[in-house]
Amino acid sequence: MACARRARLSILLTGIPLVQLPLPLQIRPFVPADWPGVWTLLEPVFRAGDTFPHDPAISQHDARRLWVDQSQVQMVAIAADGPVVGSYYLKPNALCLGAHVANAGYVVAEQQRRRGIGTVLCQHSLETARQLGFRAMQFNLVVSTNAAGIRCWQSNGFAIAGSLPGAFRHNQLGFVDAYVMVQSLVGGAGP
Repeated sequence: MACARRARLSILLTGIPLVQLPLPLQIRPFVPADWPGVWTLLEPVFRAGDTFPHDPAISQHDARRLWVDQSQVQMVAIAADGPVVGSYYLKPNALCLGAHVANAGYVVAEQQRRRGIGTVLCQHSLETARQLGFRAMQFNLVVSTNAAGIRCWQSNGFAIAGSLPGAFRHNQLGFVDAYVMVQSLVGGAGP
């Protein structure tokens, strides 16, 4: 199944339209030359230790492995003047019998936040996941203090499926709750 999904991916990515936004902005597949721009977005977010569970001291090499090498799809949002202003990855949430549920991660440049880029990246990832045959998308550890992220995910159809008390060790606040959020990508209620 993984091999079939990879084959479909290469066909689908060539058929996914580049998204043009009013900013203007373009969403397109990641290419290796994009990594420095993506790392510029990821590094301060990882270092803050308030939204992603990765070690705040993560190396650039390990971050690339997590964001790019271990993901099935990697996309970037490019501003009209050229810089990467956002990115997302998409991958199966689990192995084998759980691989029909997608997982994704998103990052937006700090100076570009609250302009709808996260929403557009989320919507693009949901459509890409549907095209790849995923039946649902699940976020495993949405930090309860990430109000902007929670609002974005809920406005894009995600529901809180459960609360994990004290599951995230926030860099400034200590142990805080985290949510599991999910959205079906097919008709009906479940994955």
